[in-house]
Amino acid sequence: MDLSIVDLSPVPAGGTAADAYANTVAAAEQAERLGYSRFWVAEHHGMGDRLAGTTPEVLLGRLAGATNSIRLGTGAVLLNHYSPYKVAEAFGTLDGLAPGRIDAGLGRANGSPAADRALGTDRRVENPDEDHEERIRAVANHLYDAFPDDHPYADLDVPGSGAEPPVPWVLGSSPSSAAIAGKLGARYCFAAFIRPGFAERAFAAYREHFEPTGLGGGLAEPHGMVAVNAVAAETDAAAARRRAPAEATFRRMQRGEIGPTPGVEEAVSELGGVPEPTPATLNPDEWPRAISGEPETMAGLLSQLADRVGADEVMIQHVVPDHEDALRSHELLAEAVGIEPRGPTARE
Repeated sequence: MDLSIVDLSPVPAGGTAADAYANTVAAAEQAERLGYSRFWVAEHHGMGDRLAGTTPEVLLGRLAGATNSIRLGTGAVLLNHYSPYKVAEAFGTLDGLAPGRIDAGLGRANGSPAADRALGTDRRVENPDEDHEERIRAVANHLYDAFPDDHPYADLDVPGSGAEPPVPWVLGSSPSSAAIAGKLGARYCFAAFIRPGFAERAFAAYREHFEPTGLGGGLAEPHGMVAVNAVAAETDAAAARRRAPAEATFRRMQRGEIGPTPGVEEAVSELGGVPEPTPATLNPDEWPRAISGEPETMAGLLSQLADRVGADEVMIQHVVPDHEDALRSHELLAEAVGIEPRGPTARE
């Protein structure tokens, strides 16, 4: 199983964005050593006190210098905020820094009204799916120099390494994003940690609408990845305890409360006890928002969820406030699926 990581650059308790970025760099270096396939960083706005990942195209430049071989990407650049040409230039620059190993993860999301206004984002788009599809196509056309000769942008160049251009991925958490990925003939990643209940419908829509289109970096056949909130520890009980901050955070979101991620003890107190361990075998209609377990349990759970939607790859996201616990979880997950370690990172 190909296993990857998406990192949100959480600000540690009592820390700053500098601490968050240092932790992200350390996590990327570890992911490369352990043999993870991809390491992506996210984009969130208006939450700088708890999530420092606001500009993935900047952070990836730092990660390019700290790694040698792991693929680096965005999970995702929120394309509704930006010009496709400017996004393509950023990815082209990243390709120059990490030749042939950049994933152009493209998504969309609205933040708070204030954040959207500050970003100059128009929420009142007449046909949002059509607009998003065209923006993704434009990014790919810029990256692969694929505009027709008579197109106004045909003479615009994007920097690059001369190796494989950045590979487009469509990211989302709904069947509509999946359908767009299929229509474009692009790779698709579904965020099951956001809307797990839509996972099977989304992958069905992706395959139903898939057609090879000749999009730059596109495919002849569907290729999907499912991103899950997952945490591992030495025992199922210890992993369930480590999962408590994720469960407490989800409950807060349901109540409309947004704030710093609680520590384990605070989360256990809020939940009224340690969460039950995730069962080794899930019911056919069961898709937890977060899963946990020892390596053997996690191997089975990740396989069950990937098989359920026919995903080719799995990406790990987590809500683990302690950095060392997060790194240990990544070690155990790598052990669980048996990925092969790589050599030293760029700084070693």
